[in-house]
Amino acid sequence: MSDTDGKKTLGLGGPRSGQVKQSFSHGRTKSVVVETKRKRVVVPKTGAAGASGGGASGSKPHRGDPSKRPAGISDAEMERRLKALQAAKAREVEEAAERAAEEKRREEERQRRREEIEAKEREEREREEALKAKQEADARAKQEAEARAKAAAAPAAAPVAPEPAAEPNTRGGTAKASPGPRKTDREREDRERESRGKGKGGGDNRRAGKLTLTEALSGEGGRQRSLAAMKRKQEKARQKAMGMPQRAEKQVRDVQLPETIVVQELANRMAERAADVVKSLMKMGMMVNMNQPIDADTAELVIEEFGHRAVRVSDADVEQVIAQVADKPEDLQPRPPVITIMGHVDHGKTSLLDAIRHANVVSGEAGGITQHIGAYQVTTESGAVLTFLDTPGHAAFTSMRARGAQVTDIVVLVVAADDAVMPQTIEAINHARAAKVPMIVAINKVDKPDADPQKVRTALLQHEVVVEAMSGDVQDVEVSAKTGKGLDQLLEAIALQAEILELKANPDRAAQGAVIEAQLDVGRGPVATVLVQNGTLKRGDIFVVGEQWGKVRALINDRGDRVDEAGPSVPVEVLGLNGTPEAGDVLNVVETEAQAREIAEYREEAAKDKRAAAGAAATLEQLMAKAKADESVTELPVVVKADVQGSAEAIVQALEKVGNEEVRVRVLHYGVGAITDSDVGLAEASGVPIIGFNVRANASARNSANQKGVEIRYYSVIYDLVDDVKAAASGLLSNEVRETFIGYAEIREVFKVSGVGKVAGCLVTEGVARRSAGVRLLRDDVVVHEGTLKTLKRFKDEVKEVISGQECGMAFENYEDIRTGDVIEIFEREEVERQLD
Repeated sequence: MSDTDGKKTLGLGGPRSGQVKQSFSHGRTKSVVVETKRKRVVVPKTGAAGASGGGASGSKPHRGDPSKRPAGISDAEMERRLKALQAAKAREVEEAAERAAEEKRREEERQRRREEIEAKEREEREREEALKAKQEADARAKQEAEARAKAAAAPAAAPVAPEPAAEPNTRGGTAKASPGPRKTDREREDRERESRGKGKGGGDNRRAGKLTLTEALSGEGGRQRSLAAMKRKQEKARQKAMGMPQRAEKQVRDVQLPETIVVQELANRMAERAADVVKSLMKMGMMVNMNQPIDADTAELVIEEFGHRAVRVSDADVEQVIAQVADKPEDLQPRPPVITIMGHVDHGKTSLLDAIRHANVVSGEAGGITQHIGAYQVTTESGAVLTFLDTPGHAAFTSMRARGAQVTDIVVLVVAADDAVMPQTIEAINHARAAKVPMIVAINKVDKPDADPQKVRTALLQHEVVVEAMSGDVQDVEVSAKTGKGLDQLLEAIALQAEILELKANPDRAAQGAVIEAQLDVGRGPVATVLVQNGTLKRGDIFVVGEQWGKVRALINDRGDRVDEAGPSVPVEVLGLNGTPEAGDVLNVVETEAQAREIAEYREEAAKDKRAAAGAAATLEQLMAKAKADESVTELPVVVKADVQGSAEAIVQALEKVGNEEVRVRVLHYGVGAITDSDVGLAEASGVPIIGFNVRANASARNSANQKGVEIRYYSVIYDLVDDVKAAASGLLSNEVRETFIGYAEIREVFKVSGVGKVAGCLVTEGVARRSAGVRLLRDDVVVHEGTLKTLKRFKDEVKEVISGQECGMAFENYEDIRTGDVIEIFEREEVERQLD
């Protein structure tokens, strides 16, 4: 085979070799043998090529030289590849043409925008020149008018003023000051060129020379626009031409202004720079910085200077964001009734609710006594939803029961059929009347043999509660929590009363609710049991409750399940507070965290001021009187920690009632949560014990208490706590001294014994005369001396006692005025420990 290009025929010979000199650093070289391998080209046979061409050799010319075609490529494949190559080249040409056209179009657009900007700049310059010319003309006309006025007012001695000398103008020439001829446009253009351009010496004529009085009056001189100002104006015009957003016009704002406000906050409310506000205050003569407060009058002047409107508000106006708006009748929807169960302790309130809920709640309470307010929802067989509040019944929890009555719609008064009306039953009736809510009487324990429901109905008449069985308007139902008797009738009575009340609320508004209970949970933080009264409380809502605020992190219903929202009359536990609120506080949802924080801070300051005002005496006389009154009172100070806020308040109220005019209990501090080191430190400094109700001290506090000798006492039933504190307070009472008369003696003779003094010869007429007893000397039934015996003798012997009918000798300690016929009263003193009632 021969190569058509004149090259040698490629055979199957080996590779060609040669040497190449390789250079390295530092002048080193090395000869390397290089082999060049030749590529073997496989040429198909003529017959095969003809067969691939369809059997007719030469019928279709081959594309390219077959000797240069890759092995195994047919004519059809070669044809396809050539077409694809041509199509790709054609696309490249088209794309290049499109790119060139696009670039040309963009260049034309840029050129057009440049021309528009230049045209607008020319228009702006012409407008500025025309405006400046108009200003100069106005200034000259004003000057001419002033000159004419001065000439008319000149004195009669010089009626014609001499022609003023020529004054040099800005170009060094002369110009008359007469108001007649106007300066030509050429002079004005020359002056503008001089003001804008630079002189021959390279200096800036805008800055050269001083402004003379003549130039100022003639309007020819004065300060010109700076180069930076011109650049800013051109840049503004360019941005406007390019369609870029322009700076918004200044907005006039209504600025809320309290009694005092910090400069930085004032600037924020006006949406102005704090530095500008400080500068404005400095112009007024007040050297303040942005972190200092200013009064409302000064702030109002600043607000008006910046073009805003001042709206005076007081500190209390921060609560206006939670002002209640009356709901429209069409927005109201029916809501479940809230039922509070009240009654005397151990009359079966919780057991009755337990029977309704089909759950065992009593077993979870210490001693079977309800310690906290519980809120539960119950669905009856008819599908009605009822919300129950279970309030403790004993007297220590009076305030908690009162809060339950304030949020309730219906009160179920539980009275035991075997116990009738008790003191706390009367309290429950009074609370229900104060809350102005209807009452249903549930006569419980009718299954007992000694039950007498009629006795209960009769006893209620004394307190103006007339039940339906006695022709009254108060429903009464006989029930048994143990057997379940009458529960259906009780639920029907509640449903009937709810229908009469027509309870409705608007669920589509910001939520409002009442805190039934609050506690500090170790794992979850502050937790509040909230009964939603209006609106819907959702997860993520920002709220303020009392002096605390927060964001709803989680909502937990009465069954312990997490829910996303809670509507009217639904009790839920709310997590996400920044502190523990007070039981009875109102929860309101607000829009922003800033509002919630501001309201909480205002309420905290107001409460602090109120406590300070209540604790301070008004006058020095009151302080002295209070100190004098406290001297005679012995105090038993204690520190109380409880598991929930309601329990802590109830314990404090119960302890404050312990005592009398001699002894009282003083609670140094009470709080919610575990006993901590700070509590132990307070107790040690004051020398008082710590009382824990359903809480325990942590490990650190226990060790600290052991080291410092602080006593910590734990309780789970409030009765035991109050009894122990009462016993401790009783120990502070002074013992009662009781006198017991044991005998009488009559003085028959008085002897004078040397070394002893006067000795009375007596006859014991009644009882016994003892040596250790106390004596009184009676003369004509009047006590003339009280003391002790110095000696008691029977004949010549000293004896311990002398019985009735015997004679003896008595001598008084430090007293000798004794006479015949006096009577000696003999008595013994006994100290008896007193107890508080």
